[in-house]
Amino acid sequence: MRALVVVGLLAVVALVFVVIAVVRDTQGKAGTAAGCPDGWPLADVTLREPKDVKINVYNATDPPQPGLASSVADDFRNRKFQVKKEGNSPKGVDEVAVLRFGPKAVGSAHLLRAYFLNNAERQFDIKRKDDTVDVILGNGFQQLATTTEVNQSLGDLGSPGAPPGTCPAPVDDK
Repeated sequence: MRALVVVGLLAVVALVFVVIAVVRDTQGKAGTAAGCPDGWPLADVTLREPKDVKINVYNATDPPQPGLASSVADDFRNRKFQVKKEGNSPKGVDEVAVLRFGPKAVGSAHLLRAYFLNNAERQFDIKRKDDTVDVILGNGFQQLATTTEVNQSLGDLGSPGAPPGTCPAPVDDK
C-alpha cells in the first residue's frame, strides 16, 4: 500500500512539473518579431524547398570560364530551383562562390550555402527588397554538392538565423 501512495505522489509531482513547464515555455514565440526594435526589417528565416527559391547565377571567374553560369544554372534548374537570370559578372571573385541576398531571402541563402558545402561567402544587403539570391561563381568553384552532401551540410549548418540588424519574421503555420 505504501508503494502505491509513493508512486501516486510521484505521478502527481511529475504532472505538476509538466504543467509548469508548458505554461512557462518561452520557445512558443521563438522565431517571431516580438520585441523587435522599431524600424528593423523582418528576415524570412524559413528554410525553403528548392522549388521555392529564386536565384540569379553569375560567372565571376577570372579569366571568365565560357558557359559556366549557364551550366550551373542548368544544374540548379535540374534541382528544381527557379533560375531568373544568368550571365557574367564584371568583377572577378576568388572564393568558391558569393551569395548576395536581402532580408526576404535569408532562408533561401541558407539552403544555397549547403550546395557549396558552406564555402560560399555571404553578402547580406539589409536594403534589398526582393526574395532572390544572387549566386556569383568564383575561381574556387568546381561543382555543386550532391544531394547527400547537401543534406549533411544542412545538418552541420543548423537552422537559419536572422542577420544582425534584423528580426526573425513570424513563421507561417500552414
